[in-house]
Parts: sequence; C-alpha cells; structure tokens
Amino acid sequence: MTFSGEPATSLGLLLLAVCCQAASGLPLLLAKGSSLAQRAGVALMVMASLAGCAGALGAVFFPVPGTWLLPSGLPFGGLEIGVDALSALFLLPIFIVTGCCAVYGAGYWPVAQHPEHGGKLAFFLGLLSAALTVVLVARSTMLFLMGWEVMALAAYFALTTEDEKQEVREAGVLYLITAHLGALALFATFSLLNAATGAYLFPAPGSLSAAGPMATAIFLTALFGFGMKAGVMPLHIWLPSAHANAPSHVSAILSGVVLKTGIYGMMRVFSAFNDPPLWWGAVVLVLGCISAVLGVAYAIGQHDLKRLLAYHSIENIGIILIGLGMALIGANQGWEALVALGMAGALLHVVNHALFKALLFLSAGSVIHATGTREIDLMGGVARRLPKTALLFLVGAVAICGLPPLNGFVSELMIYLGAFNSIGAAVGLGPSLPALAAPVLALVGGLAVACFVKVYGVVFLGAPRSPEHEGGHEAGIGMLAPMGVIAACCALIGLAPGLVVPVLNGALHEYGRALELQQGIANHVPFVWISILGVAMILLLVVMWIFFARRAARLSVPVAPTWGCGYLRPTPRMQYTASSFGAILVGWFALVLRPVLHREEVKELFPGHASHESHVPETVLEKGYLPFLEYLFEKAQPVRRLQHGKLNIYIFYTFVTLVLLLAITSG
Repeated sequence: MTFSGEPATSLGLLLLAVCCQAASGLPLLLAKGSSLAQRAGVALMVMASLAGCAGALGAVFFPVPGTWLLPSGLPFGGLEIGVDALSALFLLPIFIVTGCCAVYGAGYWPVAQHPEHGGKLAFFLGLLSAALTVVLVARSTMLFLMGWEVMALAAYFALTTEDEKQEVREAGVLYLITAHLGALALFATFSLLNAATGAYLFPAPGSLSAAGPMATAIFLTALFGFGMKAGVMPLHIWLPSAHANAPSHVSAILSGVVLKTGIYGMMRVFSAFNDPPLWWGAVVLVLGCISAVLGVAYAIGQHDLKRLLAYHSIENIGIILIGLGMALIGANQGWEALVALGMAGALLHVVNHALFKALLFLSAGSVIHATGTREIDLMGGVARRLPKTALLFLVGAVAICGLPPLNGFVSELMIYLGAFNSIGAAVGLGPSLPALAAPVLALVGGLAVACFVKVYGVVFLGAPRSPEHEGGHEAGIGMLAPMGVIAACCALIGLAPGLVVPVLNGALHEYGRALELQQGIANHVPFVWISILGVAMILLLVVMWIFFARRAARLSVPVAPTWGCGYLRPTPRMQYTASSFGAILVGWFALVLRPVLHREEVKELFPGHASHESHVPETVLEKGYLPFLEYLFEKAQPVRRLQHGKLNIYIFYTFVTLVLLLAITSG
C-alpha cells in the first residue's frame, strides 16, 4: 500500500469499518443457529458504524489531502481510495442506518426462529454494508465498479432471503436484471471517462469540458446507469417489488442508502464538468418532477404497506433530482445562490430521506411483525397494541411530508428557496425551469400528507378489520431502540439544522462550486429562525398536551359508543379503507395510474352482496416494458436458432469473434 499525501486517520477508520462490516456475518456462518453468534455479528456492525461515523466526521472537520493506492496487479493499475466531504456526507447515513438495522434485525429476524435463513441474511447484510462503504471511498473507477457489483449481488441475496416464496424470487430476478443493465451503462461511462482523461480515476471537479459528443455520451450513460440504481422514473421498475418483499430491515437499507449510491454517482460524474449545458439541468429537473409527482401518486393507490413506502422512495429521489437539476441550471447561468441552494437541498435530503425512510420501514416491520400481514385493509387499531411504534411511525410520517419541526422540512425549504431565488432572474424557458420546483413541491407535499393520513388512519386508528390480524404486541427494546435513535436524528436535524452546515459546505466545496459569500450556505438559509420555529412548535404542543390532560382530569366525561350514523350495529367494515380514502386522488391520476376497479353494484331495493375494490398496477412495467420485451422475444425467434446448447458451436462462435476483432484492430 502506498500513500499520496499524508496517511489519514479518517481513511484508516473507514477501512476498519469495512473489515468489521464484511466480517459481521462470519460468526453466524461458523456457528449456525447460535444466538450468541448473531449478537457477535451485531456487535461488529455497531463497531463498524462507530468507527465509520468517526472517520466520516474526521474527513469533514479534519481533512487531510491525499489518497491510498492499493496495488492490484491488474492492467488498469492500482486501486485508489480516498475520502472527502462529499463522500463523507453519503457515508454518515450509511453507517447510521446499517448499524441500527443490524441491531433491529436481531429482534425482528432472530436466528432461533429463522435457523434456515439467519446465516445467509447476516452474511450478505454485512457484505452489502461493506460494499456500500467501498463504493463511497473508491477513487479508482475500476474499484468503484467492483464495489458496485458486490453491492448488487449482496443486495440480491439479502432481498431474496425467503427465496422459497415465488413473489420473492420474481422480485429478486427483476432486481438483478435491472442492476446489471445499469452496470453495463456504467462500464460505458467509465470507458468514456478513460478516453477523455487517460486514467481510470474519477476526474477532478471542473476539469472537463461539457462540449462535444463525448461529454453528452458520458452524461447520458451515467444518468441511465445511476438512475437505474436510484429508482428514477421510468427506470424504477425493480424498486416496488424489491422493497416490498425484502425483510423490513433490508428494505430500510435498500431504500435509505442503496438508492443514494446512484445519486452519489451522478454528483461525482457531473461535478467533473465545468460548464454543463442548460439541457443537462433541464433533463434532470424534469425527471425529478416526474418521479416526485408520480411516485406519490402511485403510493396513494397502494394497499401493501411496504409497497406504498417504496413508491415514496421514488418520490423523494425525485425531490433530490429537482435540487440537483436546479444546481446544474444555476451552474450554466452563473447563479451561485441557485447552485448552493439546489445542491445543498439535494445533499441534505439525501441524509434526511435515509433517516426518515429507514424509520418508516423499521416501524412498518414492527407492525407486520405484530399483525402478520402487509395488507393495509386487514389492519386497524394497531396504535392500541403498539403505542410506541405508532409514535415512531408518526415521527417518520411528519418528516417525510416535509413538515416542521422535523428534518424533511429543512431540505425541502432549501429547494423552495432556490426556486423562489430564480423567479425574476430567469430569461427564457430553460432558465425558468427552477421556478417550476415550487408548485411541484407544493403538490407533492399535499399528496404526501394525504397519503400518510390514509396510512396512519387505516393502520393505527379505528378498530381491527380482521380477527386473524388483531393480535400482536409491542416490539421489544432491541427493535424500538434503533428506531428511537433514527427518530432522534430526524428531530436533531429539524430543530438544530445549523449543525449540518459544516458538512454541507464541505460537500459543496468538493462538488467544485465556490459559494457566493464566505458564510457558505448559512448565508442563504435562515437556520436560526428554523430552530426557533421548531422549538416554539414543540413547546406549543407540550403546552396543549398539558392543558387538555388537566382538563380531562377535572371533567368526568361519560364513555359511550361513537355515533353510528343510524346504524345500530356498526362494524369494522364501515371504516375507511385504503381504496375508499384514496379513490378521488387516484382518479385525478387515472390516465397514468390505470387503476383496475372491481365492483358489485347495488341494483335492487333490498340488495344482496355488494363490494368495491381497486388495484393500481405497476403501469410502466406491465403496460410498457413487458409488452415491448414480448414483442422483441417474438421477433428474435430466428436469432434464437443460433443457441444450440452445444459447447463446440459456442467455441466456434468465440473463435469467429476473435478473428473479426483482430481484423478490425489490425486494420
């Protein structure tokens, strides 16, 4: 190992974290079915998270320039690693979420109850965490691709833990196909970067020109490859089924941090160009708007709790892309304030989404663990049996809706401010696009509130809707404590957002954009007033709770049944369902969502059975990709005759290909 610059303690801590993560699954593989081995693996993951957070924070507050070069003996040279403020910002949520999920998993998926799956899940969860860290510290594009492929395979095996179920296998296959399609695009991206720079390294920020077809090809292949991983619509087709069918703590990692590697890749590649054309930012911003609006629209029509949360991941990736698109447009127009607000909002939303989405998936896992179902319409009244989980889910719901005093509000406010900042300064359609972000975010925020009012009301309030799912009890401390840690992080960023300013300023500097004033992002965002507003809201809620609690204690209020609207024997079937609550909103987007309705109408004076059910399919996959692939399969039948299944024929094909390649290169 050789050093370029001074050896950094932070990089050493990150390598220690990688080793602990990769080794965390070994105890359970060596001692199958042992609860002690599972606890040892969890301890290694927690150690990795502590060391990794220390290393990432050290890279921000005590930066040491330089990289480490690991000899590889491969044609493309050594494998270079390093850490800067941009990668550190992405590393922090990785270590927080993976550490909390490891602790949660010991209670949610105890090896004593799952001896056939426990070792496999622990091993690939640790390997996935280690690969995520390697991807973020890689400065060599080849090392990045190695970590990327290990990450994809480890995520596949963790996702398909319950591979005896057909729907899990189908979700895994779809994920694997799309992951490798994205990887093929990245091979093209890094090959083009090598042709442009002469090295298999990420270019320095602002070192390349965006003019010419080479830059356009790099942008488009990177957008496709990284967009496939991030779940950008319409490249999101793997995401809903994968998140829904994985174990809940794996879903939290997939949604919270795996998706963000796609965002990191975009930012790292796009930052290499010093003069991005206007259409780059316009494409990214429009894709963000489409993903945000349609992501939340699809979520409203879902009946599966985890699939609903999966579509909200697409929504929030869209919000991040809106900020990134605004920054690219600002860089083209020379608007440093727009660059700062758009990029800082996108970066902070990366962290925020990792936290509140992990909290929501873990809370949903506790609900599923207690009720034994993911179907929203079979739940009801869960808050009475799981009051702590209900409170933690509520924290995540408020945060994801972008409401104060939690963290989602802060990052979305930055993007709002960027949109307002561009109003009046823009001339022409392209430069005016950042102003579009304000109404889009307002629409998305309103729809998100409606969706989570539906979820919380149907799942946690009311009465149980089915006898077989009305049991269950509150999760244990091993599951509640990690959720509490993540909820505390959401509250801390929401109430004291000034704490993240150094991290954001460092990441903006590494992105290669000098800010307008020395104060950095704090000059553009009223962090102090956000803190004052948040604390005031908390105090107001406390005062209201004390007032109503004392008032209730003084009054003797008789308990009586809820007014039944004339029905003498109300039943749980009279409550709102996921379909009935979201029917109007789904109807607004029916042209895109294509909801399928199943009705038995009331046709007589004394009717018999009547019902109303709705189902929102995965329209892009079922109405777009699959028919197109079936058409290609039919047209490719003549070509399939080349597949004989005979080894000698395949050797002949290889020989012919080599001869042709030699002829082309020699010519």
